[in-house]
Amino acid sequence: MMQRTTLFTLPGFIAGIATVLVLGGGILLGSRNLRNYDPTLLIYTFGAMFSAFALVYRYTVWLQRPPTWVYWRRGWQLVFQRPGIRRQLLPLAGALGSNFAAQNFIRRRRWSRWVAHFCMSWGMMLAGAVTLPLVFGWIHFESQAHAPQVYQILVFGVRVGAFHTDSSWLRYVFFNLLNLSAVLVIIGVGLTLHRRLKEAGVVAVQQFGNDLVPLLLLLAVAVTGLMLTVSMHALHGEGYMVISLIHAVTVIAMLLYIPFGKLFHIFQRPLHLAVTLYKRANAAAPPAVCRLCGDGFAGALHVEDLKGVLAEVGLDWRLREPAAHYMHVCPRCRRRQVGIWHGQAMAGQSKFTGD
Repeated sequence: MMQRTTLFTLPGFIAGIATVLVLGGGILLGSRNLRNYDPTLLIYTFGAMFSAFALVYRYTVWLQRPPTWVYWRRGWQLVFQRPGIRRQLLPLAGALGSNFAAQNFIRRRRWSRWVAHFCMSWGMMLAGAVTLPLVFGWIHFESQAHAPQVYQILVFGVRVGAFHTDSSWLRYVFFNLLNLSAVLVIIGVGLTLHRRLKEAGVVAVQQFGNDLVPLLLLLAVAVTGLMLTVSMHALHGEGYMVISLIHAVTVIAMLLYIPFGKLFHIFQRPLHLAVTLYKRANAAAPPAVCRLCGDGFAGALHVEDLKGVLAEVGLDWRLREPAAHYMHVCPRCRRRQVGIWHGQAMAGQSKFTGD
C-alpha cells in the first residue's frame, strides 16, 4: 500500500513534470519541429501544459488514497489476469459504452439531467478532441501549390486526405465541429443552470465556486467561440480580434480551473471501470466466512482489501482468536460482541467499585 497523502508529494511532482516533458516532446515531434505549429496559439499551449501538470499531480495524489489505490491496482490486475483476460473485455466494453458513451448512470436519476450531462460531456470531449491537436500542430491543413482551393489534411506531418474548400462535405464537417460542440455545451449548461437556479433543494446545498463557476466558464467558452463564427461569416470580421482575445481568456481560465474544481471528476470517472470489474470479481469469488458463527457475509476479496485499507489509515482492529481481526466477523456477530464487551466492561466496573 502507498502512504497517506500530503499537501506536497514528490511522486505527484515527478509525474507532472514527466507529463509536461512528454507533451512538449510530442508537440515538437508531432508538428515536425514546429513547422506546422502556429505561434499565435502559444498562450493556449502554455495553458494546456500547466493544466496537464496540475491534472497529473492531483491525480497522483488522489491515487495515493488507500481506497482509490485498491481499486486502481485491482482493476489492472483483473484486466490483465491470464485465465480470464478475454472474459473481462466484454464487461469492460459494456461498462465503457454504458457509463461513458451513453451516460446511463445519469439517466437513472432523471431524464432532464441526463440530457444536460450528455450534451455537456460530449460537447467538451468533442471540443477537446478538435482543439488540442490543432493547437499542438498534430493536425494541420495545408493548401496545395497548384490548387489553392484544395486543402491537404496532415496528421503528425503525414498526409491522410484532402478536401475542396468550396463544395466538399468534409469542409463543412471540419469547419463546424467546434460550432457543434459549442451548441451542445450551451444546451447542457442552460438545462443545468435552470435546475440549479430553480429547484429549492439544489439551491440550498450548491456552492458558487464548486457548482456555478464551472458552468459559467463553459458557457463563456462556448458563447465566445460561436461569436467568432458569427463575426467571421455574418459581420465580415467586425470585432473578431476583440472576441478572439476574450475567447482566449475564457479558455485559459477554464484550463486553469479544471485541475482544481469540479470538472476534475471527468478524469476520475474512468476508475469506475475498475470498480465495475472489482464488483464482478468479488461477486464471483467465494464469500468470506465469519470466524464466530461460520456464515458467509461478504466477498472474500473485498474483506481482505478492506483489512489493508483499515491498516493503512490507522484502524487495524485486531481481535483475539478465533476472530483475529474485526473484518473476520460478520455484522450480526459484531453487534453481538459489542453487547458482550459492554457487559464485561460494566461487570468489571461494578467489581472495582464494590457495588
